[in-house]
Amino acid sequence: MIFNYRINKVKKLSKIITLIIIICLFSNGNFIKVSKNSSLSEKFKNYFFVGAAINKDQILQKDEKSNSIIKQNFNTLSPENVMKWMFIQPKPNIFYFDDSDKYVQFGLDNNMHIVGHALIWHSQIADFMNSIKDSTEMMQHVNNHISTLVNRYKGKVDTWDVVNEALNEDGTLRESIFLKVLGENYLETVYKMAEKHDSSADLAYNDYNLCEPKKRKGAIKLIESLQKNGAKINSVGIQAHWQLTSPSLEEIETSILAFSKLGVKVMFTELDISVLPSPWDENGAEVSQNFKNFEGDKKMNPFPKNLPNSMKTKLAERYENIFKLFLKHKEKISRVTFWGVTDKFSWLNDWPIKGRTNYPLLFDRNYKEKKAYHRIMNLNMPNN
Repeated sequence: MIFNYRINKVKKLSKIITLIIIICLFSNGNFIKVSKNSSLSEKFKNYFFVGAAINKDQILQKDEKSNSIIKQNFNTLSPENVMKWMFIQPKPNIFYFDDSDKYVQFGLDNNMHIVGHALIWHSQIADFMNSIKDSTEMMQHVNNHISTLVNRYKGKVDTWDVVNEALNEDGTLRESIFLKVLGENYLETVYKMAEKHDSSADLAYNDYNLCEPKKRKGAIKLIESLQKNGAKINSVGIQAHWQLTSPSLEEIETSILAFSKLGVKVMFTELDISVLPSPWDENGAEVSQNFKNFEGDKKMNPFPKNLPNSMKTKLAERYENIFKLFLKHKEKISRVTFWGVTDKFSWLNDWPIKGRTNYPLLFDRNYKEKKAYHRIMNLNMPNN
């Protein structure tokens, strides 16, 4: 009698456990396969680096949940802000290395591919640079900035974004302070400076909207010019600040093929996918654009509390198709970096319209894996 009671109890417990497992394998009514890989970096380790841009709190180890995600899932790091000129050298020859040193050490401690972002960029530059009119004085500051950073992190930073966003949308050179004062040869000069101080580091050009035909053509021209004039350039970074339907997979693939023909590796350096309405018809990241008149507009912030299941599925499908394309061209791609770790701290919550709630990454505001994460993790992998 007692024996039969125990048997029945075990059977009931087994059913309960089975039911719990089934529930756990469903997400919003959709079955989720359990990947045999434990992390994104493990999943793609034979093909390309997978990483994230990290913020100051994550660098300083103040966000334990984010840091757990970073250490488990990523094998390359980029700094969101701490290496930008206005933060690291706000006044002439006054450098603040506390945060950047901690950033680099974080990468070293976790055996990660470390990216330096960015040496030359017209935005988020120190105020004093914008007031310089003399080319000799400007070049002295540029040389000092590059030599100081590259020498300090020589052998530690694996890839430098030497120049960031030097092109207009039509592919012509942007009228930045560097172009105005130094002329277009500044591009060749800064790449040669970076190589001089660390010949082993990979040197990259990084920009947004490089899947748009005119800008892609301009970037090709820029890279070919550098190569013709003996400047080292190893890779091109396509800032993948994209939306649910644009750019098309065809345009992304065209860019992969076009840049790889130049003999450089292709990187997707700032991947995030906005699910919110755009106030303009572009996909890029021109940080100076401002849309204050849309702030508080409910039509531009349709999901303030949570993302509907239908949108979660669309986001998951978009990421799945993008990574399928990446795997198709795995030999041409060296790195894929998400611009942020979780939705909670994504810059897209406040850009281009402040105060919105966006959902562009693979981990939600509660640091949980999203449906998009599982779609990527369960992709069928090609043979090496």
